[in-house]
Amino acid sequence: MEQNIQDAFANAREQIKHACNMYDECRLDLNKYELISHPRRIIEVNIPVRMDDGLIKTFVGFRSQHNDARWPFKWGIRFHQDVNRGEVKALSMWMTFKCAVIDIPLGGGKWGVIVNPKELSDGELERLSRGYVRELYKYIGPETDVPAPDVNTNPKIMAWMMDEYSKLVGKYSPGSFTGKPLTSGGSAGRSTSTAQGGVYVLEKILMLSGDEIKGKKVAIQGAGNAGLVMAQLLVDLGATIVGISDSKGGIFNENGINIEKISEIKNNRGSVVEYEDAKQLDPKGVLTVGCDILIPAALENQIDAKNAKKIQAKYILELANGPVNSEADAILFDAGITVIPDILANSGGVMVSYFEQVQNNLNYYWEASEVDAKLHKKITEATEKVYHTAKEYNTFLRSAAYIVAMKRVFDAMKDRGEV
Repeated sequence: MEQNIQDAFANAREQIKHACNMYDECRLDLNKYELISHPRRIIEVNIPVRMDDGLIKTFVGFRSQHNDARWPFKWGIRFHQDVNRGEVKALSMWMTFKCAVIDIPLGGGKWGVIVNPKELSDGELERLSRGYVRELYKYIGPETDVPAPDVNTNPKIMAWMMDEYSKLVGKYSPGSFTGKPLTSGGSAGRSTSTAQGGVYVLEKILMLSGDEIKGKKVAIQGAGNAGLVMAQLLVDLGATIVGISDSKGGIFNENGINIEKISEIKNNRGSVVEYEDAKQLDPKGVLTVGCDILIPAALENQIDAKNAKKIQAKYILELANGPVNSEADAILFDAGITVIPDILANSGGVMVSYFEQVQNNLNYYWEASEVDAKLHKKITEATEKVYHTAKEYNTFLRSAAYIVAMKRVFDAMKDRGEV
């Protein structure tokens, strides 16, 4: 477990270091790398929760705040049994550059609680959510640090947390959390924004490469909200889903998988392995099946030096955060496989979270079509910028995305007198 704790953070630092060594204004400047290779602060809290049986159980939570030069800190709350300090630090770093590469005025942060929420009742989950906010509310707020949903958290949890924060500060504060239900100040289009943004990025990269989605065979690791929405959007555009997995296993059928049936199984709290007309795989087996486009949509460090050489896809779209480590990046690049990096590929969620903040501040809410139009415009512009930067520096898309983002972060730090 100790090795896993460090992997995500080490991977994030290595990605940043590689881009720094290519970026002219950062090359040979160790001070700049040092400024962005660590979070500003990481907070650890103990959250006592009274369980349904009357006993009190304490849960450990973290909040990492990486960089707020473009202000305020932003991003998700993860409830998972494997959450750890290193992972939370890495995710906060990735968020800084994710916000910068799509050019929205936010910095990077991350929340996490060590818990398996599937083992909690609804009441216990609510008490944990509210208790977490009570421990950290002095460090967050609409103009300081704005959390959102992530793994195993959802709009209902965001509404609980926003309500608790509002009680603690003595006023209704819808802008303190994003990813809320529409009835609590949420934004239209937020629930599908990560997948929809990923589709727009993929479409643009394929178009710039003289290719298209129609007719492509796609494999997806991860059958959560983002993975399933992505699957349906791609099917609607003429792709065929040949592989999909969840935590219990994966399936493969080169002739195609019925995503409506998969969604029905998942809605009934089942696993994709219950789908009958497909070959059974282990959870990571879907990464190496025959396909044109591979979409890791689960957790970090799924593709490494051991399985990178077995990848058969021509394109990899990182819908998860950090699914490809640095060693695998080099192997995939040498093999001619295009990796569309997480800080661009899955940025649709944070972009629409930003739109939600804007709407909360205005107290005026946009139609879904307006949200989608704004998402499409900004994310395709960002994709084109990254694509051409990769050509300019003769590097892969990940380094190009970091180069674009670092320039914006360092410019903000310079203007504020931090560099």
